[in-house]
Amino acid sequence: MSVDVVVMGLGHVGLPLARAAVSAGLTTAGYDVSPTVVTGLTEGRSHVGGVSDAQVAAMLEAGFHATADPEVIGGAQTVLICVPTGLTPAGTPDLSAVEDASRAVADRLRAGMLVVLESTSYPGTTEDVVRPLLEQRSGLRAGDDFHLAYSPQRIDPGNETWGVGNTPKIVSGCTALCAKYATAFYGRFVDDLVLARGTREAEMAKLLENTYRYVNIALVDEVALFCHQSGIDVWDVLHCAATKPFGFAPFSPGPGVGGHCIPVDPRYLAARAESQGFGFRMLAAAHEVLTRMPDHVVERALSLLDGTRGRSEDTRALLLGVTYKADVADVRETPARPVAAGLLAAGVQVHYHDPYVTDFTVDGRPLPRATDLRQALAEADVAILLQDHACYARQELGRAPCPLLDTRGRTMGDRVTLL
Repeated sequence: MSVDVVVMGLGHVGLPLARAAVSAGLTTAGYDVSPTVVTGLTEGRSHVGGVSDAQVAAMLEAGFHATADPEVIGGAQTVLICVPTGLTPAGTPDLSAVEDASRAVADRLRAGMLVVLESTSYPGTTEDVVRPLLEQRSGLRAGDDFHLAYSPQRIDPGNETWGVGNTPKIVSGCTALCAKYATAFYGRFVDDLVLARGTREAEMAKLLENTYRYVNIALVDEVALFCHQSGIDVWDVLHCAATKPFGFAPFSPGPGVGGHCIPVDPRYLAARAESQGFGFRMLAAAHEVLTRMPDHVVERALSLLDGTRGRSEDTRALLLGVTYKADVADVRETPARPVAAGLLAAGVQVHYHDPYVTDFTVDGRPLPRATDLRQALAEADVAILLQDHACYARQELGRAPCPLLDTRGRTMGDRVTLL
C-alpha cells in the first residue's frame, strides 16, 4: 500500500505529527511496536494528551491507519522517525529505539524516499548512527539514492496556543538536496520553517532549547533554597524581577523537573561533550541542584508535620498533582516519585490526588488514590501541592484544614507554607 508518509512511533510526538499530516491531506499511516497503542488508535482511542478521541476518529475517517507491521514502511514516500530517546539505567543516552527504527527503515528503503529523524539526540546522531545503518543495510546512498534529514520535534503537551502547524520548525539535511526535500515536505503543514546549516546544528539547537530551560529552572530553584535559608520571600523576588521588560526571562521554582525532555536532553549533551573531552560544568551544577529539590520538599513537609502533630505510624501526607506538568496525564520522570519515596522512607503514609492519573506507583508500590479532594484534605496531616492543575482552586486550597506546602506559589492562607 502506497502512502505519502509513515510516522514511526505514535506517542506524544508522533501522533500529533500524524494528525497534522492527515489534516493537510497527506495519506498517512502510523507504525508502533506497541500492540496496545495500535489497537487503541484503531478503535478510535487516544493515549496522548492534546489529541482527543474525536480527533483520532476524524483521522481514521480520513484514511489514517495504525499498524504494528513494519512492512507499511516500504510503501511510504516519506518516513518520520519519532521514537523515544531515553536514558540507560546508568544515565547514559539510550539510542536503541532509534537504531531499531533505522534498521526497520533500511530493510525497506527505496530510491527516492525521504527519511527524517525527529527524535531528540546528541549532535552527530543523524550522520553517525542513522545514516550508516540505512546505507549499509540497503546499499543505497544518502543524498544520491534517498534523502536523509533531521527536524527536531517541538511538541509541548497541553499547550493550546502552539501546535505543529504554527510552531516554527527547524529543518536540516545531510546534503542541500536532502534539506530541500525535507523543506518541501514540512512546508505542506507547517507555517514557518527554519533551515539549519546542517544536521549537527539542528540537533544541537534542540538540545540547547531544553538545556536552557534546565539551567534556568535550576537557577531559580537554588535562589529559592537560598531565600528560604535567609528568610526572603522568593515569590515576591520573582514577581519583582519579572517586571523588567528586557534582559530577563521568568522561570519558577518547583519540586524538581520531569517529563521526557528536560531531565533527559541535557544528559545527551553532557555525554556527547564528555566523549569529546569537554566538560559542561554548568550542566553538572544544574543537575546537582535539581536532584536536590525533591529532598528539600520532603524536608519541608516533615518539618510541617513535626511542628503540628508530630509523626506517628498513621501520619498521612497527601500529594496534589503527580504528573510532571499541569493538566497533562504524563508521569514520566515526575518529581512526585522521589518526593513520595522520601516520605515513605520517613514512615509517612502517602496518598495522592490527581484527576489525570488513576494509578501511580513508587518503587513498584501503588499509592492509594483519593478522588474526593475535600475529604482527602480533611483526612491528611499535611498536603503538598506538586502540580498546579487547573482543578485546584486557589481559595479552596487556601482554606485546607491541614497544613499545605505549596511548591508552585499559587495559594494563600493561614496554614499555607510556600516553597
